Amino acid sequence: MAEPSVFRVGGGTNAISLASVIAHEVYKGNSPTLRAIGPGPVNQAIKAIIIAQSYVGSKGHRISVIPGFADVDMDDGKVTAIVFKLKVE
Repeated sequence: MAEPSVFRVGGGTNAISLASVIAHEVYKGNSPTLRAIGPGPVNQAIKAIIIAQSYVGSKGHRISVIPGFADVDMDDGKVTAIVFKLKVE
């Protein structure tokens, strides 16, 4: 299996476009991780995961989500990001 991809999600991220990226990663046999900082990006990440499941579910795949935290170094110091590790069954 390939090295896991980490996708940064912003508040302006298009959930449908991100869902398409997730679906392509699933079809390639990868288990991507989404990283979001703040309520808007977390919302977009969750919507993208739900939409991606509707894409890949019709082909027999199921996406499981393992949520967690990660410290990220930013210009103004460390912040805590929420990460969503996606596992495909």
